Formats: sequence, structure tokens, C-alpha cells
Amino acid sequence: MQTIPFDNTYARDLEGMYLPFQGAVAPDPALVWLNDALAGDLGLDPDMLRSRAGLAMLTGGAMPQGASPLAMAYAGHQFGGFSPQLGDGRAMLVGEVIDRTGQRRDIHLKGSGRTPFSRGGDGKAVLGPVLREVLIGEAMHALGIPTTRALAAATTGETVWRETPQQGAVLTRVAASHLRVGTFQFFYARQETARLRRLADYAIARHDPDLSGAPDRYLQFLHRVIARQMALVAQWMAVGFVHGVMNTDNMTISGETIDYGPCAFIDAHDPAAVYSSIDQQGRYAYGNQPLLARWNLARLAETLLPLIAETPQDALPEVQRLIEGAETLYLRERRARFSAKLGLADAPDALIDGFLDMLTAQGADFTNSFRALSPGDDAPLRALIGTDPRLDGWLARWRGMNPGDGQAANPVYIPRNHQVDAALTAAADGDLAPFHRLLAALRDPFSRRPGFDDLETPGTTHIVTYCGT
Repeated sequence: MQTIPFDNTYARDLEGMYLPFQGAVAPDPALVWLNDALAGDLGLDPDMLRSRAGLAMLTGGAMPQGASPLAMAYAGHQFGGFSPQLGDGRAMLVGEVIDRTGQRRDIHLKGSGRTPFSRGGDGKAVLGPVLREVLIGEAMHALGIPTTRALAAATTGETVWRETPQQGAVLTRVAASHLRVGTFQFFYARQETARLRRLADYAIARHDPDLSGAPDRYLQFLHRVIARQMALVAQWMAVGFVHGVMNTDNMTISGETIDYGPCAFIDAHDPAAVYSSIDQQGRYAYGNQPLLARWNLARLAETLLPLIAETPQDALPEVQRLIEGAETLYLRERRARFSAKLGLADAPDALIDGFLDMLTAQGADFTNSFRALSPGDDAPLRALIGTDPRLDGWLARWRGMNPGDGQAANPVYIPRNHQVDAALTAAADGDLAPFHRLLAALRDPFSRRPGFDDLETPGTTHIVTYCGT
């Protein structure tokens, strides 16, 4: 194995916050997909990754020189209930590299085997959910939404049992970091304030280095994380993305989207839309996401109280102000995103909400309805919501604001749930052509191409999604 220039600050600086871990050896590893462009960005040789030794790293069985494989410790609120110890149950951090732009990036595996945090699980992943994460992550990246990304997908040559026997697989994921709200909760719950402070200083140095050493750095750090997360959720809402499992262990400090398990994109606009098989009460429904993000951020704020002030009670007024201000930050970001979708610089909330209300009432497709907006041609939009009695008045108000072309903010192609399911079903049967075709469209989502008309069409049945990886 060639030496990879890892610089493993997490392993070096945060001893006691992880457990060293070596993945399971795959009996017959095979590369399914490699993100050559991302490998280049990371300074990695795609040919090396395709080699036998590279494949051993991508499946977790053998690490190159310089790696420091480990399983991270974290806790989390899962559907509102607190679990004091979760951790990387089927994942491992291989190491960190500095990419070609000078940014530190984690290289992380999912499905690499049972860890000390597995809690009885098998530590494995299967091919379908791994390829789902490839598709959704690359789609989000192309849409301009901060996200973890897939570097590779590989099968292991073993059978993994879920409800049926399936192909074992490992996802190689790249992230700005894997620090989560739940990472802070792990040490806060144990009242390990010294380690909590060390973790916070590490996170600040990694993601907000200009705050390092500042007397009020922990309060300012909280403000930065709030701003990143509320901007992220506004971007989710603007493309109709439903994360599906917004637990605190799935909320990053970096502001990247992470863990594409039971996620989905809405077809018809519906604030109550839920796809996840485990979200029986609709806690993480599409329209609830801004509220749940603020709830999660309040949990982060709790962990920082003993760092912000010697007497945590003294920090409450300022922290409460930041948490209450999260809604304002979100609404500002939402207005900017939806204004752009309407072809306007600054649309009133009433105009945005009025359009969405019509979509909901008519069961109209979210993505196609925004694409149909045109200052000079009503016909495409009327074909979708023309029976709504409010449409003429809304169009008059909209045109009165001299809208421009909003197409740059409105994708043609999103990962339609039925198309994703079809591609993954075909892949499980050995046919990767639908996967590659869909991925090609999602990587250039704003350009309509001949022969891809079917990828614009909404599904006709409700799709249920599962955690998978």
C-alpha cells in the first residue's frame, strides 16, 4: 500500500474520545463505484484506490501507512429519547487528509464491521443503502447543498442478512469532520467538563479557527453552528428534501448533511410528508425540520453552558437569545432561497407561502411547479395548478414584482424516490446501468437533456424508506 499523507488530529488530540478499531477483512472485495474527481480533490491516486491494497483500505480490512483507524464515541437524542452511548457502531474513521484547497477532510467507512459501540449489531452494510448514499450525496453536492460525499462503494463478497440475504458492502465517505451534536452530549452527560472543553476547542480550531483563544469563543461557536444549521435546513426545504432521522447524532457541527438513511425528496408538496419506516409519529416530517433543527441546537447549547460561564446558570440569558434567534436566521435564509426560486431578489413571505399553499391544495409536484414558473408563459404552470382559484391573483402579484428567470435555482432532476428504488433494485440484480444513468442526471441537475424525460416524472405511489446503512 502506498503511504497516504494522513494528518490525524482527531486521533492525536482527542485521546479518550474514541476507541482504536480495525475493520473486518472482506473475503472477496470488489469495487462497484469510485468517485475519481473527488479522489483527485483529496490528492489520492484513483489507480491506487482501484488496486488490491486500495480496495483493502476501502473495505476496512487493511490500512495504509499513516492511517489511524478508530471508532468515535458519541451519544444522541433519537426521536426525542436520550441514549448516553451510541458511537460508531458500524463505521470507522480511517484518517484525515488535507485536500487540494487546503481543507481538512475525514475519510470514513460505513459497514466495515462490528466495533465496541455496535450494541449487538453486525456492523455491516448492504449494497442498496450504500448506493443510495452515493446518489443522494452526489445530488445534494450538485444542488449546492453542504454535504458529506461518497468516495467509493465496494462489495465485500459476503452475505449480510437483513429481512433477506443481501450483498455486503462498504461506503467510503468524506466529510469536513464527523463531529456531531451527539459528540458533545457524550461528555456532557458524563460531566467530563475537561474533555468537553478539549472537544470544543478542537472543533473551534477545525471549523472556526478565527475564534480560537477568544474569551467568548464558546458562545460565538454556538452562534456559528446555529447559523450553519439553519442555513442548511433552509436549503433542504428549498429542494424538498426530507432527512428522515434528524437525531442529534445526525447533526454535524460543520453544517454538512450527514447520514442518508431513510431520506427522500417530496413529489407533491406536503408539509406533513414522511417517508421513513421508523418515523411513525411524523416527528421528522418535511415541514417539521426547521423546528427540530432548533430543538437539536438547544441540546448542543446545553452542553456548552459549563464552558460559557463558570456558573452555567449565568450563561442562560445569552444562550437563550441565540436559540430564540435561530428562527430569525432560518426565516431569512428561507426567504432568500425561495425568492430565488420565484426569480425575485426578495419575495414577501406571503407570496412564497401563497404559492406553496396552492401546491399543497392541488397536490402539485414541488419541483416541476417551480420549474414551470415563467413570466411569459402561464401554460406549464396552469397544467399543474390551473384549477386553483387563487392562481390568477397570485400571478398578478408575482408579475407586478418583475420576476426574472428562476431556473438557476430550480433543478430539473432530483432523486425521485421511485427512480432511486428502481436503480437500487436493478443494482442488487447486477445491473448498474440505471444507477449510472440516474447519477449522471443528478450530477448536472439544472440542465434538461433529451432522453431523460422519465426522470422528471413524479412517482405514482408512496415510497417507504429504511435506515439501511
